Amino acid sequence: MKRSFFLKTDCAADCMDVKEKKNDTKEILALSSKIIELARDEIMMSFRFLDRSLMELKSEARPGCANVYSGIGRFIYDPVNIIRSAQKDFRLPARMIFHVMLHHIFSHPFSGERTDRVLWDLACDIAVENVIAELDEDCVRLDTDLATAGMLKVLKEDVGKLSAESLYRYFRKNPLTPSRVMEYERAFALDSHDLWRPDSSPEIQMTEEEWKKISRQVLAEIKSFSKKGSSGESLEKNLLEGSAVKYDYRRILEHFVVTGEHTRLSDDEFDYIYYTYGLEHYDNMPLIEPLEYREDKRIRDFVIAIDTSASCSGETVKKFIRQTFDLLKRSESFFRKINIHIIQCDAEVGRDDKITDITQLESFLGSMKLVGGGATDFRPVFDYVKTLQEAREFDDLKGLIYFTDGYGIYPERKPDFDVIFAFLNEDTSRPAPPVWSMKAVIEEDELK
Repeated sequence: MKRSFFLKTDCAADCMDVKEKKNDTKEILALSSKIIELARDEIMMSFRFLDRSLMELKSEARPGCANVYSGIGRFIYDPVNIIRSAQKDFRLPARMIFHVMLHHIFSHPFSGERTDRVLWDLACDIAVENVIAELDEDCVRLDTDLATAGMLKVLKEDVGKLSAESLYRYFRKNPLTPSRVMEYERAFALDSHDLWRPDSSPEIQMTEEEWKKISRQVLAEIKSFSKKGSSGESLEKNLLEGSAVKYDYRRILEHFVVTGEHTRLSDDEFDYIYYTYGLEHYDNMPLIEPLEYREDKRIRDFVIAIDTSASCSGETVKKFIRQTFDLLKRSESFFRKINIHIIQCDAEVGRDDKITDITQLESFLGSMKLVGGGATDFRPVFDYVKTLQEAREFDDLKGLIYFTDGYGIYPERKPDFDVIFAFLNEDTSRPAPPVWSMKAVIEEDELK
């Protein structure tokens, strides 16, 4: 017999007289805890491949919070609210827990700061509810799902596969009216995401990487889940997105530093004991003079290649170039004199602009126009850079940053410099870059 029967019958009588028990906090806590336990058992029996993630999601009663909160690794609930939810629909508590658990295995709480938090929260809720709708399992199915099915169908026609990232990008490009936002929130929001904020969850149960590890485990086990044919398609899509390794562009840029001599007092190599000893005992004669030079890691020569095969707009390219320079300047990684080539290419090199001073950047960005629009072939840029090296255009070429959507022909051989392929937005279906290159993913919303 299905355990949902027990959840429906065992708790029904107690739920009916919750008003009489509203002053008995201990009894309310016990009843709500029983409902949560039965709901978790329901999920466990129906979705065996989610047992680890369900086990790691801790339940926490918080009387008076009047809502369900998705904390970092926690399902936080108001006991009275849970009892009333079970009274309304005995499957609703399981649906709430399942909703919060999917947020975690899709890495939604670890997204970092977003320009539009309302749209990101909404995108996460829609993505989760779409997965639940496709799984179509009795223990988490609600009568209201019929009303939201049409909304999900329209979104799929407009967006494609519904993941949080794809929905967020779509909403950013196609602004929603306030009334439409409220309509979506009423239909798909089951929990509050306020505790996802970095300063709101000091007690983190598990790290992002630990949840990603669980996501990859679920992704491996879901291959054997064939109960309803393609019912796991959206689940797989969101798991791939959630478990993907995030390649931080800021950190990867650190690989582009070269060692050069920069005049600067080296405090690390200066011994003040011997210096002051000489001043005291040898008639103001210091024993050791301060070292005037030290080696700093700074950038002098590198290349930025832009894929102009209509994959990125001119404004997006400008934002990428500006952010790259800003990040490097912020880290004090530039020499006073630089030698940077900005190369535009689709299937062939279309233009090469040389920047020798940081002050030239504003002038370049103000007049820059993209050249190209055909198919993508990465190889011509590498051949062109090789000819520049042979012409002694670079003193010490450290590397090349290639900004692209990733759909093109990659070179087979590794060049004698570092290479970053910087992709705009996460896309699990794009071809993998060469193993000798570094990969960075930049969400369009991060380009200020």
